Amino acid sequence: MTESSSRAERPGAGSEDPVDRALTDALAAERLRIVATLIRTTQDWDLAEDAVADAAERALQRWPLDGVPANPAAWLTTTARRRAIDLIRRADTERTKLAELRAIEELRGSPDPGTNPTFLDDDRLRLIFTCCHPALPMEARVALTLKVVSGLPTGAIARAFLTTEATMGQRLLRAKQKIRNAAIPYRVPTASMLSERLDGVLAVIYLVFTSAYATSVDELADEAIRLGRLLVELMPDSDEARGLLALMMLHHARRDARTVGGELVTLEHQDRSRWDHEAVAEAFGLTQLPGTARGSYRVQADLAAVHATADDAAGTDWAAMVSLYDELLELVPSPVVTLNRAIAIGMSDGPLAGLAALDDLRDEPKLADYHLLPAARADLLARAGLTAEAVVALDEAVALAPSVQDRRQLARRRGELAGDIERGDLKGREQP
Repeated sequence: MTESSSRAERPGAGSEDPVDRALTDALAAERLRIVATLIRTTQDWDLAEDAVADAAERALQRWPLDGVPANPAAWLTTTARRRAIDLIRRADTERTKLAELRAIEELRGSPDPGTNPTFLDDDRLRLIFTCCHPALPMEARVALTLKVVSGLPTGAIARAFLTTEATMGQRLLRAKQKIRNAAIPYRVPTASMLSERLDGVLAVIYLVFTSAYATSVDELADEAIRLGRLLVELMPDSDEARGLLALMMLHHARRDARTVGGELVTLEHQDRSRWDHEAVAEAFGLTQLPGTARGSYRVQADLAAVHATADDAAGTDWAAMVSLYDELLELVPSPVVTLNRAIAIGMSDGPLAGLAALDDLRDEPKLADYHLLPAARADLLARAGLTAEAVVALDEAVALAPSVQDRRQLARRRGELAGDIERGDLKGREQP
């Protein structure tokens, strides 16, 4: 079955048709459990995905005639298992008869959905940690997670990451071959390795989100948040998993105000009434839960929460932001974090203090082509009343900006400041 042949293969593709709706809901609830269990049982990733896709196709054929079953998820599970058994029996002789019999026997004896939730949760965690295994290149981890864990079609993943479906298909094929040939274990890491490996899983999910955020692909951002929710569900004691989910939700809550008429709007000038305040409240609740240790995602969530809980830009607690950036620098010594800390200092202690903090980054090679460094300098120069210098810094930022939207936003700001110079009008600018 091809990826496009099932209307409901992708969980979440809503429809008013009762069959489509029932199938979509059942896949959203059980698809990952079924795929994960079939992979563990058969050791065949493609077979597992094909069996579930075929079960969904069968549902689209039978349910309009027979009616939606009382338990759609159980129907899909049973049908996918039967299809897996058929596929195993038809497989060529590469698989030993003993292995075939063992897999078939286990498939027949597997519990129905909900009868052993701990067992099934372990299967889902096994799949997530295997897809995000450090032996795989990061691009393969992301692609495999979106394809196998999320169930996104290969074409959709390719479009999100600006490549062709054929290229993405090859990337997925190589990842699965690597898992098989390198004998990457299909298991949850041991307790001694769990923290380190969890960091890798969180990094994959956050990379999905930041890629979506940078390209304004809301579907991909929604998927990253769904993955974050899943991880919190499976690992409720992980403060970092909760922190990442809160961080993504707080950023995504601003999506409707971030772009207006196709133009980017900076956080300071966003219409906060357009923020998703229910998402903000939920995320804020996640940050209030106690944790054993504060990791980088938790601190970043706290930073985002300071913005989200301020009534307006002027009411932002910038002193708290500086303290949080100090904490984050201890965890993640990064020039980008240092840059953001300098901006916070400029807002808390005045633009000249912020410019002094930015001076430490003048010769930072990692920021040599980073457009936000001259953009931040321009903003602080303008706030200090040094408008001509700000225009020069904005020229540099425009030249380095990676996207048309970023260039337009910076050029628009440059035009405003250039107009101020022509008029000799520096009203509203903060003086040194």
